[in-house]
Amino acid sequence: MMKGSVLIFQVATVALLALACSLAFAFDPSPLQDFCVAVDKYDSAVFVNGKFCKDPKDVKAEDFFFQGRLNVARDTSGKQGSNVTAVTVEQFPGLNTLGISLARIDFAPYGQNPPHTHPRATEVLFVLEGTLYVGFVTSNQADGKNLLFTKVLNAGDVFVFPVGLVHFQLNIGKSNAIAFAGLSSQNPGVITIANAIFGSEPPINPDVLAKAFQVDKNLVEYLQKLF
Repeated sequence: MMKGSVLIFQVATVALLALACSLAFAFDPSPLQDFCVAVDKYDSAVFVNGKFCKDPKDVKAEDFFFQGRLNVARDTSGKQGSNVTAVTVEQFPGLNTLGISLARIDFAPYGQNPPHTHPRATEVLFVLEGTLYVGFVTSNQADGKNLLFTKVLNAGDVFVFPVGLVHFQLNIGKSNAIAFAGLSSQNPGVITIANAIFGSEPPINPDVLAKAFQVDKNLVEYLQKLF
């Protein structure tokens, strides 16, 4: 009887270990670009899911250093009244495979970082100067609604935007504002909602957008011309 119990325990243990291993390897690595079409021959590949790596013996301290002058204010005279200085693997190769990047965001008075998403990263925002109204919208809920979470941030405050969700920042102060963002991907990607919807190339069929937004087709075509 004892031997039978031991055997059952061993079988159960092996089964649990097998299940744990299958779960551990059930997920693909997170994509580091919008798409990565597989190729059979290595010599015809442009890049892997990330970047090709420098030979470790050729790596130097400079590879882990970025002189981006993030202490310098950027021009915020554009239409949105903001300027994002990104530091991703494209600007800083030493970030490759480390799953992190950052950005400085400058705001003119009442300037905004318009609604956008980072398809591959969670963002944590730190306000250095000024007062920002920030928020994000959830994915579709069971009742079909999308919930909005907002907060007014002052200097020293921190807010987090979950991965992939639409979010925004608006300077509600009368003076400039500065924020820094940390992102959980070396290449988080950015989809600015208005640009993507009304400024895609080639443009989305106006009939599609008119029906989606429940507006007149002429309004859609006007907005597409703006972008």
